[in-house]
Formats: sequence, C-alpha cells, structure tokens
Amino acid sequence: MITLTVCNHKGGTGKTTTSINLSAALSLSGSKVLVVDLDPQGFLTRMMGQSEPEVSASSLVLFEQDLTAPPPILKLPNFDLIPSSPALSTALRRLTKPTDVLWVKEYLQSQLGGYDVVVLDTAAAVTVYSLNALVASDLVIIPVLPEYQPVIGAEQTYQTVKMVQKSLNPGLSASKFLFTMVDARKRNHHAYRLYMREKYQEDVMTGIVRTCTTLSVSSHDGRSVYDTNPAARGAVDYANIAEEVSNLFQDRFGHTARSHEWAGHGELAPLASSEMP
Repeated sequence: MITLTVCNHKGGTGKTTTSINLSAALSLSGSKVLVVDLDPQGFLTRMMGQSEPEVSASSLVLFEQDLTAPPPILKLPNFDLIPSSPALSTALRRLTKPTDVLWVKEYLQSQLGGYDVVVLDTAAAVTVYSLNALVASDLVIIPVLPEYQPVIGAEQTYQTVKMVQKSLNPGLSASKFLFTMVDARKRNHHAYRLYMREKYQEDVMTGIVRTCTTLSVSSHDGRSVYDTNPAARGAVDYANIAEEVSNLFQDRFGHTARSHEWAGHGELAPLASSEMP
C-alpha cells in the first residue's frame, strides 16, 4: 500500500481537484483507492456529493485514543472515502502532544488493508492534521498554480515536507510539485514554470494540468472529470499524472500501484501531450 498526500499551505491551487481526479485516474488504471479527507472544512467531502457525516463516521475517529470502531468507509463510484467533519476544528484544542502527529500513520498500519493507494487530502494550512498526513506518507504532491503567491506557498510547503522528512518520517521518499491551472498564453505562467524547473529540477513533475472548463464544473455532485467528459483536457492531464505517479511508485518502491490498463477507458490512456497548450 502506498500513501500519498496532496498538500499546499496556500489555498486555491487545485489541491482538492487534484485529490479527486488523480484518485479517480488511479482507480481507472486498476488501483483500489481510498481517499481520507483531513480538511476540517470538508471541501472534498462536499464536492463528492456527501452531506456532513456523524462524527463517529468521519475522519476524526482516527484521532481517538481507543479506536475500537474504525469509521465506516463510503463506497463511491470512483474511489472509497472517509469523509471529514467540522468537529475536526474543535478537536484541534486537544491534539497538542508531540505524539498526536502519529494517529493517521498508526491507523493505516494497524487498521487498514486491502488498498493499493491511500490519498490524504489536507487543508491549506499547517495543522496537526496536515502533519499527520505527511508523517504517514510515502509521497507528497504539491499542486502549484504558476503565479507569485501560489509559488511562495508551494515553496513553504516544500520546506515543511523536508522538515517532516528529516525529523519525523525518513521513509517519505519524495515531494513533487505539480503545475495546475496552467494557461500557456500567460507569460508569467511560463516564467514561473521555468523558475521552478530550474530550481527544483526532478522535484517538479513532468506532466501539468492545463486550464479546463470541465474541471471547474465537475466534482460538485460526486463526479470526477472522467464521469463528466473523459475526453476533456483535464481528464487527459490527470491520466498522465496518474501514469507518472505509478512510475514513481515503481522507481522508488519497487512496484506500481496496480495495472496501467484503463479498463473500458482506452481513450484515456496516458498521452505525451500534457505540455501542449
């Protein structure tokens, strides 16, 4: 099982959109995927068409001292989900011990099985929940819109990941920047992409996610871009990203998430054109 966190301290960078559509793409490629929503605002939970769950049916249960009854896992069309609850915000006041960054890792290691990939979606802030995600992860993806403030936020996130890797999770093998909402017509997008690739080199993913109307209107009623328009550029781009992530799994962990066959979705086979405008 591979654990992947999607994280950026700056909001509005396509983080939750990436969590949903990358998870859907990995699922279509043959992986069994679980998404855990660790954002107290629960954007991903709502975007997947889910109402606010009972606290006992939310990701907050992972932070209980006696985990006698793990939260029920929702079976969605694209992947499975442990939803978020606003009660996560209130619980922050009691999660102050140094060991409180280990809850999610312990749950994944002791309570969970049967999944190829676990995707942890986090809030746009440094909290005990985002730290839990980083401590539990094998790989971190940092979505970044190639503009000034999102780039600064992404670089700060990168440093946080490095700190966690050094002190709390030496098994965290990599963090990767993923350009999102890229508009090839904008000079500043080109300039910031060039800056990031020159500075961070192999820590920048090869594939990008271009601006796509379908991405902006999907994922509000439980659907991914593949349910809305599997031929959209956003669908093609996330297929490419899923292939690149699977290759990272192979290179760094010795195995892929699962098969790369897009059963029933041959038109979604990863393409080499995600850098095209």
